[in-house]
Amino acid sequence: MINDNYTSQLAYYLADVVNTPLPIEVNAKARLHLLDTLAAIISGSRLAAGRTAIRFVQQQCGLAQASVPGTQVITTVIDAAFAAAMAAHGDETDDSHLGGRFHPGCAVVPAALAMAEYKRVSGSRLLQAVAAGYDIGARATKSLGFSAPRSGTHSTHCLGANFAAAAAAGVIADLDAKGMEYLLSYTTQQSSGVAYWQRDTEHVEKAFDFGGMGARNGTFAALFVASGASAVKGALTGEHSYLSAFAQNPKPIELIDGLGERYEIMSASIKKWCVGSPIQAVLDSVTALQQSHTIEKDKIDAIRVTVPDDRFVIVNNRDMPDVCLQHILALALVDGGVSFASCHDQARMQDPQVLAMRRKVQAIPSKELSYARPARQAKVEIDMTDGRLLQHHTKAVLGTPDNPMSRSEVEAKAYDLMAPILGELQTSDLIEAVNNVETVEDVSTLRRFWMLEF
Repeated sequence: MINDNYTSQLAYYLADVVNTPLPIEVNAKARLHLLDTLAAIISGSRLAAGRTAIRFVQQQCGLAQASVPGTQVITTVIDAAFAAAMAAHGDETDDSHLGGRFHPGCAVVPAALAMAEYKRVSGSRLLQAVAAGYDIGARATKSLGFSAPRSGTHSTHCLGANFAAAAAAGVIADLDAKGMEYLLSYTTQQSSGVAYWQRDTEHVEKAFDFGGMGARNGTFAALFVASGASAVKGALTGEHSYLSAFAQNPKPIELIDGLGERYEIMSASIKKWCVGSPIQAVLDSVTALQQSHTIEKDKIDAIRVTVPDDRFVIVNNRDMPDVCLQHILALALVDGGVSFASCHDQARMQDPQVLAMRRKVQAIPSKELSYARPARQAKVEIDMTDGRLLQHHTKAVLGTPDNPMSRSEVEAKAYDLMAPILGELQTSDLIEAVNNVETVEDVSTLRRFWMLEF
């Protein structure tokens, strides 16, 4: 490192990312998160948040610089990043980072993809940018020293996305160390986000908070600095800084700790189920019970589901189907499982069979599970009318670092999400292209795989 200034050290690291090949396992994980987020963008382009953002950017005037996956839209870099990010978090399909308390992919990948198309960089550079985004976003939130989720005045989901997208866009823009320090300054000035996103019943503003705002801000900052804009150095620490403004218990060392050695993308989770994160373990438990027992839905007497109390409010009796714990559990038992379509079918929340099953569900918040490790565990107990007690305790959620999804599982999820929109052949070609993205010299040539035909 050059000196003891944390902002400078982080800037020098980002400027050197392009000169440091990713370890093989990090490269492989970055490909999976790229594919998973592309699937979230393409499926989310048909949901409210995605449709709203796409309609908005189509009304703007600007150069045709980058595409919005899953559509025919080619627009400015900033608008393409924004619209794709809104679609990526159009529901609860995208990845997450438990330690960083944010959703990296929905901000990082749209910003990196739009910039990579515009700058015509290689697939290897794209993966380096994606990995760097996860690294910086997670460190930006860990440095705040929050004692519990959303305990600060600003939401880590917004702050992490902001820095993550900026870092990814800065790597694609090939900024030098001074440029990266300016980038971090503009990122700090654009940082925002308050946790009332929990009250969003349509998932539109939440998509902006988690993805769209960060991707837009980060892409803008990288392009503005690359155009020659100056800024203030030392934005992250000290008096009047990122940490002084946002931190609860500032931990500046977290900004640079383990850079180049500990890659945060390895600690990110890919969701098996397209529902809110606290429901993942619940569906894992229900699936395990359905695979090991015969469960006739008309012989279910009562259901108890125990989840961590620190995230209970996020999923307790919500209006949106894919983040409502009781609804998703009832749906899984009535249908024998869930799909992307069923989890997003608002009408099924009024289905008499689902409502009857839902009345049997008792959701129990547990302080013990909030402290349990691995995090986000869940217990499901089902009383059958024949006297059987069926129970399963999911400790390591499928898709988390403690129980990662295989490449084939991620590909199967991506295929199911994209094929209804792109078609089976184009979806298969897109998956194959992402698997070989390091061999691509110009990312813009991949546009044909993720766009609809004109």
